[in-house]
Amino acid sequence: MTSDSEDPNDDVQYHLEVSDDDVADSVLLPGNPERVEKVVDYWDDHDIVAEHREYRTATGTHDGTPISVTSTGIGGPSAAIALEELARVGADSFIRVGSCGAIQEEASIGDLVITTGAVRQEGTSKEYVREDYPASADHRIVSALVAAAEELGYDYHLGVTCSTDSFYAGQSRPGFEDFEASGSDERIAALQEAGVLNFEMEAATILTLANLYGLRAGAVCTVYANRVTGEFRTEGERKAAKCASLAVSYLAEMDAAVEEADADGWHAGLSIDR
Repeated sequence: MTSDSEDPNDDVQYHLEVSDDDVADSVLLPGNPERVEKVVDYWDDHDIVAEHREYRTATGTHDGTPISVTSTGIGGPSAAIALEELARVGADSFIRVGSCGAIQEEASIGDLVITTGAVRQEGTSKEYVREDYPASADHRIVSALVAAAEELGYDYHLGVTCSTDSFYAGQSRPGFEDFEASGSDERIAALQEAGVLNFEMEAATILTLANLYGLRAGAVCTVYANRVTGEFRTEGERKAAKCASLAVSYLAEMDAAVEEADADGWHAGLSIDR
C-alpha cells in the first residue's frame, strides 16, 4: 500500500498537475516546454491543461484522433517523472519528440532519426532494472513513425540511439576550458563502429520504463548536429513533431485493425490485401 507521504495527491499528479480526464491515451514527449506550442500547430484543436515546472501539457485532436503532449525537461530523471505520472492517469503510448546529434555521416542536418532501441548510457533506467535489460521501442510505434515519415516525404534513418546524462562530457564533447572526460574519444568511436546513429538524453529512460510497465513507446528526433561533418543548425525543428502527430493517427488505425481482426497484435499482414 502506498502511504500518503509517497503519493500526496489522490487526484492530481504531484509534478505534472494532471488528472484522469486531462490526457489522451497517446502522448508526445518533447523536452522543451516552448516546443509544446509548435507541436500543437499541426493539430485540429487543443487546450493547455496543466503547466508546472518544466512540465507543460496540452490535449486535443489530430485528424480526429485524441492526442496529448507533455514537455519533460532535459534528461532521464525528469522524463521518468513525466512517464510515471502520465501512466497513472491512463496514458499508454508515448513518443519522444526532440532533437539530436548524429554520429554517423549519412544522418544529415534536418533528417529524422527513428529509434528502434537505445544504448542506456544514462543512469535513470539503471535505478529501475539491471543494466543489460534492453531499451527497445515498440514495433507498432516504430512502424507508425516510418509510415508518417514516408507520407510526409521526410528523409529518415532507422536504428539505435545512445541516451546520455550529459550533453557535454557524456556525448564526448569538450567541457569548460576544453575539459575532456577520460575515454571520451574511445567511447564515441566504439558507438560509431557499432552503428549507433545519434546522441540524445531521454529515449532510453522512456523506452525502458514503458517496457517495464507494459506500455508502448518510441522516439523520433530531428538531427541538429552532425559530429562527423562538424555541422550544427536548428533546421527542420518541426519535422519530428509533425511526424509524431501523424504517427499517433496511424497508431489509432492500426489498433482498430487489430481489434477488427481479433488479432493478438498488429502485424503487416493486417494491411496487405491477398
